[in-house]
Amino acid sequence: MNELPQQLVNGLLLGSMYGLVAIGYTMVYGIVQLINFAHGEIFMTGAFGALSVYLWVLPNGTTMWIALPLMLIGAILVAVLVAIGAERFAYRPLRGAPRLAPLITAIGLSLALQQAVWAWYPEATSARTFPQIEGGPFHIGDVTIQTGDIFLLAAAPISMAVLAYFVMKTRTGRGMQATAQDPDTAKLMGVNTDRIIVIAFALGAVFAAIGGVAYGLKYGQIDYRMGFILGLKAFTAAVLGGIGNIYGAMIGGVVLGIAETLATAYIADIPGMDKFGSQSWADVWAFVLLILVLLFRPQGLLGERVADRA
Repeated sequence: MNELPQQLVNGLLLGSMYGLVAIGYTMVYGIVQLINFAHGEIFMTGAFGALSVYLWVLPNGTTMWIALPLMLIGAILVAVLVAIGAERFAYRPLRGAPRLAPLITAIGLSLALQQAVWAWYPEATSARTFPQIEGGPFHIGDVTIQTGDIFLLAAAPISMAVLAYFVMKTRTGRGMQATAQDPDTAKLMGVNTDRIIVIAFALGAVFAAIGGVAYGLKYGQIDYRMGFILGLKAFTAAVLGGIGNIYGAMIGGVVLGIAETLATAYIADIPGMDKFGSQSWADVWAFVLLILVLLFRPQGLLGERVADRA
């Protein structure tokens, strides 16, 4: 029990990362009812975009305090370009097609993005070292926070605050709400729904890019396969919170991160359950939680916010 505060902080950090990526899933699904399974790879391309800026744009010896903002800009630019390209050339032509068609396209796009990064970074067959922020770690009582985690602790709440303001207070945000509710009526009222959908993809990519940079800072390495499992967990977080609910996506991510961390830390202490508490079982417990939520509260913790367009 002495480790509980540390484990809760670890879970909060992990869950915040899941939540940042889950926002992209829930925004796109809320507006066009598309499960963009390539979103995990957008998260991955953002991380490699940041690494590319550090390796090929910045002079050698640039400190991370100067490099990090530029890396973040590079990550966002790459992720947004990939997301907008995916929407324009992969998903928009299939907008009126049966739902299975864009779903299969998303899976194919996910594999294509993995291979594209592998071809761009031949060394990406093994994990690439991600630059780290100097200093730390920091100790608050019994809790230790690594320097790389400071970025995530700051980025997650700031991102949610900015997104909440954008959706609730801006004209474009209200257009997104109208399009999610009824795209045909929104179009009749003068809302450019194509533009709104592109903005939804772009915003999701921005948060995925921030999550990708946070992943590199937290774990110290990235590779071209990193988006697959994390993308599935982020989708799980979106379902946990309530698909289409942007606040639920972050809350679902935090719940998932804490549950996964506590399960990994403490299940091994139960007699006869030692092998189920290893790190290799962390993914299993995440999806066990999803199954339980779908059984007992299928609408998610905060409820769905998806209009019935039948």
